[in-house]
Amino acid sequence: MNNVMKAAQISQYSKVIEAQVNEVRVPDIGDNDVLIKVKAAAINPLEMLIMTGSVKLIQDYTFPLTIGNELAGIVQKVGKNVTDFAVGDDVYTRLPIEKIGGIAEYVAVDATAVAAMPNNLTYEEAAAAALTGLTAYQGLHEELNVQPGSTVFIPGGSGSFGQMAVPLAKSLGLTVIVSGNAESREQTMKLGADQYLDYTTQSYETILKDVDYVIDTLGPTEFEKELSILKRGGRLLSLRTGPNKRFAQDRQFPFWKQTLFSMAGAKYDRMAKKHGVEYRFIFVRADGNQLREITKVVEANQVVPALHPKRFTIDEVNEGLGLVAMGRPKGKVIITF
Repeated sequence: MNNVMKAAQISQYSKVIEAQVNEVRVPDIGDNDVLIKVKAAAINPLEMLIMTGSVKLIQDYTFPLTIGNELAGIVQKVGKNVTDFAVGDDVYTRLPIEKIGGIAEYVAVDATAVAAMPNNLTYEEAAAAALTGLTAYQGLHEELNVQPGSTVFIPGGSGSFGQMAVPLAKSLGLTVIVSGNAESREQTMKLGADQYLDYTTQSYETILKDVDYVIDTLGPTEFEKELSILKRGGRLLSLRTGPNKRFAQDRQFPFWKQTLFSMAGAKYDRMAKKHGVEYRFIFVRADGNQLREITKVVEANQVVPALHPKRFTIDEVNEGLGLVAMGRPKGKVIITF
């Protein structure tokens, strides 16, 4: 194996969504790490947040920074304390947020963040499953603490998040309602959704009421409507709207940061309180054990993430980034190696 690899990097935070492809050293591994030869890496909206510095209060990076949060590949080396993996294993991972770098030919990662790939997925499909899978898993279990027999509504749930969230929610005994476009109805119902609303012809806020949980994928413009359909004591979890005081407290941020997040999220907390519900924001962390649970659901339900038809090479990374930043990809955008 030669000691140099290609990596997509940025040298500073910038409003311009652009990476350079640099030749860098293949990373060394620690005793608890595995070295993965990357076969496929996904580009997510999270990349834009990281590249522009929008999340630097949550996680600040040093430069040059190799970008990329999720990938699938083959184990090349294992650290001396690693017992769960062997050279040649097919694995997938959402990288620890403090140590990203998935859009590169090799990645060194703590073995606790890694899991064996679902056996029904290709490398490209597995690379698209880790982040949304963990978002759905942590959202349902930790943030919403869902109870069987309850109802969850996922506005905009016909995309890649819903593909993972619907079967996971069903496996926990929930009634699942999704809104999205007409084209995605059949596939979403096949994954187990109990009710599907076509957002172009149906306004969910006039149809639904007394829902236990809402998982928001659409952001601030829908916030008031989403609150209005929740029962008192319900919970609204957002992937998009923005962090608040509880988010900072749960992460045990220093007091000054908690103050900033309290101010930033005060408007949302006030609106939620007025409706008698709780507002939460999620920022997903790496967890190999949870990925193993997700693998079971993916295999049992034969979940296959939708991918954008065109595959990009690392040299086309900016085309892929542009598509995610500005365009409407038809599924997860994938860099293949």
